[in-house]
Amino acid sequence: MNKTINMVLVMIRTAVIFVVLLVIMRLMGKRQIGEMQPFELVITLLIAELACIPMADASIPLLYGIVSVVTIYILHEIMTLFDLKVKPWKSFISGKPSVVINKNGIDDYQLKRNNLDVSDLIESLRSAGYFSLDCVDYALYEANGTFSALPKRDYEQMQDSLPLVIIDNGNYDEKNLELTGLTKEFFDGVLKEQKVQSVKRVLVLTADGNGKLYLQVKGRKFGTLHVDYPEHKVW
Repeated sequence: MNKTINMVLVMIRTAVIFVVLLVIMRLMGKRQIGEMQPFELVITLLIAELACIPMADASIPLLYGIVSVVTIYILHEIMTLFDLKVKPWKSFISGKPSVVINKNGIDDYQLKRNNLDVSDLIESLRSAGYFSLDCVDYALYEANGTFSALPKRDYEQMQDSLPLVIIDNGNYDEKNLELTGLTKEFFDGVLKEQKVQSVKRVLVLTADGNGKLYLQVKGRKFGTLHVDYPEHKVW
């Protein structure tokens, strides 16, 4: 009998917390459900944690859980008010967009600031429908982590073959080398022709099946060139 009562009690407490959370999340607005700023993510995680405590432990008064959730909601409203009204506060709490590709190519500094590397950037580009690094003029990560890119006018004609990353931050990608069937010596020769003294100086080198290479040396503007692969290799 006691077990049944406890089960019913837990069900009632869970239902109450569910209704409270539903109301609170609705009051927080549509952005809370969609693309969240960092402080909103923290608040959402806190609400989830606080809501679980009174649901799981019947010895804790239900009111404690409700008061905690409502307090978090009030804090959220205060933070949102500052976020909208005080620009320096918005930049400090939510961060700023980071332009990771510009007219000069990849901005390695901005990538490092966001704990990203070239592979992460290329993955984001592919997800957005851009497969060649040179087919976009600008690319950026918003403060909430979403990725945006401004393509060149004729970008569709610039990506008729899948580029593979050959050198990433000074290191050869052995797997992609094997896929192309080309050797390090071939690309070392290309770098020598471009007056690149060491592979360690290369931020990124990509190669597509048509012989187009995208080369960016650290601290320099990117460049593209066309080469003939040995034995007319394609992929």
